Amino acid sequence: MTETEFTLDMKRIPQHIAIIMDGNGRWAMERGKDRSFGHQAGVDAVRCITSECTRLGVKYLTLYTFSTENWNRPADEVAALMGLVLTSLEDEIFMKNNVRFRVVGDRSRIPADVNRKLAETEEHTANNDAMTMVVALSYSSKLELTRATQLIAQEVKDGRLNVEDIDEKTIDSHLWTSFMPDPELLIRTGGELRISNYLLWQIAYSELYFCDTYWPDFDEAALHKAIASYQQRQRRFGKTEAQVENENS
Repeated sequence: MTETEFTLDMKRIPQHIAIIMDGNGRWAMERGKDRSFGHQAGVDAVRCITSECTRLGVKYLTLYTFSTENWNRPADEVAALMGLVLTSLEDEIFMKNNVRFRVVGDRSRIPADVNRKLAETEEHTANNDAMTMVVALSYSSKLELTRATQLIAQEVKDGRLNVEDIDEKTIDSHLWTSFMPDPELLIRTGGELRISNYLLWQIAYSELYFCDTYWPDFDEAALHKAIASYQQRQRRFGKTEAQVENENS
């Protein structure tokens, strides 16, 4: 069976897929090109996967676009990446596919012109409802959890929240991702086997899928393969296999 021959159960398509889009730079360097060439090719892959996820009925697609650690990269690469964010937001893919655009992350470090365009795109696509594409930009899960802790602590200090009332839902509601469900499937391309400070709280029960394919080469067939792997797994959430089978019978 080839990658293009995977038969998907359309009743078991994950409603939220999160992706660590890794391998752009290595993809370019293996072709004797500058790393920015790989990032541009990565934008083409985003267009492809966004369209296919919408077609399959995925409701949330969260893409790890730029981490807080990425600010430490060479200034010219950071500038090129921010420029790509601007140009990619001009893409009609959002309106063509009825996709809403959202951003999660620390916007305080993002250049003003990029921030303005992000806000404009969020507003322009606010009524689209086929799928929500969430871009994790200047994002760090540890920073997100630290910020949530600070907000909760301030509410306790102000007398608006009792310590004994703090639970998982309290934390959920103070995260940047509070508007969406947790991912059922996390995909990482590029061959690395780590999470890299991405959605650490939210992926507690996500199915993890790692592949060697560099992000610019991750296409519809590769996405289908990842979803097929997800559909072959039994999600037990602490229960036994027999319990889950009884519930589904």
